[in-house]
Amino acid sequence: MPSAPKDFPSLTTDRLLLRPWRSDDVAAFAALNADPRVMALFPTRLTAAESEGALARISAHIACHGFGLWAVEAPGVAPFVGAVGLMVPGFRVPFRTRGPCVEIGWRLAYPFWNRGYATEAARAALAFGFDVVGLREIVSFTTPGNERSWRVMERLGMTRDPREDFDHPALPVGHPLRRHLLYRLRAPARSDSTTGRGITSSRAK
Repeated sequence: MPSAPKDFPSLTTDRLLLRPWRSDDVAAFAALNADPRVMALFPTRLTAAESEGALARISAHIACHGFGLWAVEAPGVAPFVGAVGLMVPGFRVPFRTRGPCVEIGWRLAYPFWNRGYATEAARAALAFGFDVVGLREIVSFTTPGNERSWRVMERLGMTRDPREDFDHPALPVGHPLRRHLLYRLRAPARSDSTTGRGITSSRAK
């Protein structure tokens, strides 16, 4: 798989390492995307070839923007627990944003659910987006039925205005997953920012 740019950093939290992708992540990523429990609220599961294609797009996104999805490791627990990070949506968003539209997202392997990993890793990604990339706002969206995901958004301090919920343009009219909830988080003021507390970063070598 393509390598990440040399200036794409690793982020360290209390329990997790958000790091550039390695070749030994490919099989675990494919298994995650083929798990019906993980993909229950996505339009379809991915084949191994589709997962490899997704990894290529992740690498291209990082090379283009300087940020993207990290592979998430839980040192001493597992070398790969999922993916968390920042992405520019691959479709024309039907809502306004403060500056360029950047979303935060996560996908964790089923054995690592209910440990708070998604929230912990997402806090590190948010800090990177605001403090390093300089974003003014980060959004996130999911289907109404994906309570597990939108509860994470709420724990991150993201807020929703039901008037901004939208139909995902990549899904056809009538598709049961077409309706999406939109959550937003604005960059905190420097003087009262606590987003990045307990997070350190290092550049990929």
